[in-house]
Amino acid sequence: MVVVWHGESDADLESFRRVRLAVVPQERALTVAEMRASSGPETVRLLASSAGEVVGSGLVDRSDLRGGAVIVARVVPEFRRRGAGRAIVAEMLAYAAKLDPDFLVTHATDEGSREFALRFGFTEVDRQVEQVRAVGAEPPVSPPAGVEFVTLEQRPELWEVAYERVGRQAFADMATTEPIQVSPEQWRTDWLGEPAAMLLALAGGEVIGVAGLHLDTDDPGRAENALTAVRREWRGRGVAAALKRATLAWAAEHGLHEVYTWTQKGNADMRRLNEHLGYVTRLQSFTMRAPFRT
Repeated sequence: MVVVWHGESDADLESFRRVRLAVVPQERALTVAEMRASSGPETVRLLASSAGEVVGSGLVDRSDLRGGAVIVARVVPEFRRRGAGRAIVAEMLAYAAKLDPDFLVTHATDEGSREFALRFGFTEVDRQVEQVRAVGAEPPVSPPAGVEFVTLEQRPELWEVAYERVGRQAFADMATTEPIQVSPEQWRTDWLGEPAAMLLALAGGEVIGVAGLHLDTDDPGRAENALTAVRREWRGRGVAAALKRATLAWAAEHGLHEVYTWTQKGNADMRRLNEHLGYVTRLQSFTMRAPFRT
């Protein structure tokens, strides 16, 4: 028998992390502290157990896509096809109903998960591509003429400015199926990486670009690229490429062996830049959507 409950304690959140690591081991998992910092009043994390063993998890929250709610079910590979996934989905739909969304969105990281979502009425609306870069002996990087790079550790007061100057434009321009909405509070938590590895590009004292790394506490040699974005009037002038090269140089200096990033299917410019910098495609993720039905 599968039992599903709302996980709230630190031990529950650690179990939630362990399910994620078992299902998507190639990605970093948020720490318990990061989960608490990024949780809003409507965030629900579920756990499923069988015979006293945690076998799956579920996440319900407002989506960053306007009008949507996100639901994500995960079941550890050895316990799939035993009813845990269906039990988690049933509980997630009950919680999602309280958000009264126009639609539901979920993300499938493999064909099996995609087929599971299709059975619940989801259809594929987008794909994201994971690109990975082995870190080697990376040369030091000089910014383009008229631009300087500083770290967020050096200038922490500029992160709020970066949201207004760069973040808002970047989110408006993202190749998503619906407009993406990121609040200042989310910018301060979900989008903030390691301050020493977060770079800000300045021109004339104004923030014109951002890049950086989210470090992996479970694999200290691995990191995920944070948002790389440049103000529209500075695009095509080498700022993004220099920022990304600088993050790779930081990674090399601090002993990392791998950096990876996800880009939307429609963001061909960033994928080409990544390829130019030596990133190679490893995986893809399916964005699935369904109209909400109570």
